[in-house]
Amino acid sequence: MRYPEAPRLDLVETLHGHRIADPYRWLEDDADPRTQEWSQAQDALAEELLSGLPMRPAFAARLEQLVHAGAVGVPAWRGGRAFSTRRDPGQEHAVLRVREADGAVRVLVDPTALDPAGTTTLDAWSPSWEGDRLAYQLSTGGDEESRLYVLDVATGEVLDGPIDRCRYSPVAWLPGGGELFYVRRLAPDQVPAGEEQFHRRVWRHRVGAPADTDELVHGEGSDPTTYFGVHTSRDGRWLVVSGAAGTAPRDDVWIADLAGDGELRELQVGVDAQTTAWVARDGRLWLVSDRDTPRRRLAVADPADPATWVPEAWQDVVPQLPDAVLSDVALVDGPEGSLQVLAVHAVDATDRLSVWAGDGSGRLADVKGLGAGSISGVSSTPEGGSSAWVGYTDYATPPSVLRWDAASPTSLAGWEQADVAGEVPELTVVETHATSADGTPVHLFVLSGTGRPDTPRPAVLYGYGGFNVSLTPAYSAQALAWVGAGGVWAVANLRGGSEHGEEWHRAGMRERKQNVFDDFAAAAEHLVAEGWTTHAQLGVMGGSNGGLLVGATLTQRPELAAAVVCSAPLLDMVRYELFGLGRTWNDEYGTAEDPTELGWLLGYSPYHAVREGTAYPAVLFTTFESDTRVHPLHGRKLAAALQHATTSEAPIVLRRETSVGHGARAVSRTVGLAADQLAFLAQHTGLAPR
Repeated sequence: MRYPEAPRLDLVETLHGHRIADPYRWLEDDADPRTQEWSQAQDALAEELLSGLPMRPAFAARLEQLVHAGAVGVPAWRGGRAFSTRRDPGQEHAVLRVREADGAVRVLVDPTALDPAGTTTLDAWSPSWEGDRLAYQLSTGGDEESRLYVLDVATGEVLDGPIDRCRYSPVAWLPGGGELFYVRRLAPDQVPAGEEQFHRRVWRHRVGAPADTDELVHGEGSDPTTYFGVHTSRDGRWLVVSGAAGTAPRDDVWIADLAGDGELRELQVGVDAQTTAWVARDGRLWLVSDRDTPRRRLAVADPADPATWVPEAWQDVVPQLPDAVLSDVALVDGPEGSLQVLAVHAVDATDRLSVWAGDGSGRLADVKGLGAGSISGVSSTPEGGSSAWVGYTDYATPPSVLRWDAASPTSLAGWEQADVAGEVPELTVVETHATSADGTPVHLFVLSGTGRPDTPRPAVLYGYGGFNVSLTPAYSAQALAWVGAGGVWAVANLRGGSEHGEEWHRAGMRERKQNVFDDFAAAAEHLVAEGWTTHAQLGVMGGSNGGLLVGATLTQRPELAAAVVCSAPLLDMVRYELFGLGRTWNDEYGTAEDPTELGWLLGYSPYHAVREGTAYPAVLFTTFESDTRVHPLHGRKLAAALQHATTSEAPIVLRRETSVGHGARAVSRTVGLAADQLAFLAQHTGLAPR
């Protein structure tokens, strides 16, 4: 391969006694003419290599069908109206709709109608308690810089907005729809240079009033990286505020009686645990917490009596289970009006539903009929009722909604099914376990057309392993297209995720991050040992934190796989905190400002682990120029380093996109990216057209 020229700087810094080379520091600067020229040359190389891949047209055609499968969101019920999202085949983005009490359905927000170019996304939305007003947030060009609006549900008239600086802002309405609580960053001129992405505050806003007249509620003196949550009770009496520094697995929680003095009082502060709290229609304070219960429990307390706020005084409704992780709950009315809880638990990354008595007397029923799938959420009517709505997906089922009713507590009925575009290939899911380096079992889902390792075939291993994210089964056009072409697709449930609760998460973060990479390598070795594939037929794939995962894998074990797809990755772990939202992740990874933690980071940082004279596998980096979470510099720097160091003829390719960011994107952009990724993997694992 003849790669674009990338000058190597003789730049070595000494940090806490470590001499750290950084020859491609100049690639961090988007505005540097050298970076722009080099990036354009990489664009030309990527276009030449990817457009000529033999299986790209077939994958693009298949993905065009599979990606355009529909998706239905779990409804939020307010005032007899159901608000939900739906995307039908052919639509670039989901629309937000309202279903009236008479069954009539209207579209309230259509991102494509607002922006035919498809670069505007709907980031979040929240209806008022009465269902007559809707707060929603939009961003454009992939920057995720949400702008908040309020509209009249009956007329569609925009009543307020845009209010800027509302990225990651929850909304909590007060009764009547005239006021709401929300989260907004301080103006850039009120914060230190370079910290414009931080410094959030909780505000009370009157609809239609200028945002600069909002009442400051909370946040002064907090850590600049703090994310806040807000929740109000339906009667408007109680306000709950939570705050967590960055993505730390702990939060502080305060509660205020708005009918009293309105002062926020400490419910949980300075505790190494996460607790979600809200006051429900029965007047009790409900708490989902991993405090001393890493697999989480559901308990209740009295919001008016601080003596009941300590965990020792909580009354369990759904206790911690020994083999399952509590992820979601909905309150419903039983057949005789007694309060019940519909609870979602995950067992080995597969979600289960069960029904519990609201008075804490125990489990009432297990809900049948769900396969190896995921429950995306459960909802019920806040004023009470015997029904609940359950979001469901699995590897072959697009996100759809089922209905549960207390009259038939062990079964589910259809509510709204997403359409499938094209024919879903025959698919069998096998669950198996690898053994990691320290003896820890690692669960895998293996997808194939036969359900057995009858002959080794090209395989893709996907993983994430971080930030308490659980990889439960979900509809995947990429997986279906790969399996339909004759390959094997595997998903590994690595430490660092939430598949087995908070202890599983912490076993893969900070000084224990190497466990994640060991788990992934063990999963790959297991697929080979069981006969599913060979090292020469194996590709590995991951994005974001999963990009770090495969970046560490290819630099630690270059012989493990034949091909690597590394998307929107973190790769320079010495300087990751200086860009994007990196500063919010130092509780997950550690910080280079601390001598000990710098040692952890250098122990696996992919950019610093590249060794000249090594035969690296084929690597495709995919980066997004508008990514405000993970800066594209990471992909640039490791691509340049590998292109310089490798002795292999396998290509190192950098594919970048503009006007798209880390998160949501138009469906057509998804097809193009996925087709390139799968065709690249096919080329270098030997997957041939049928």
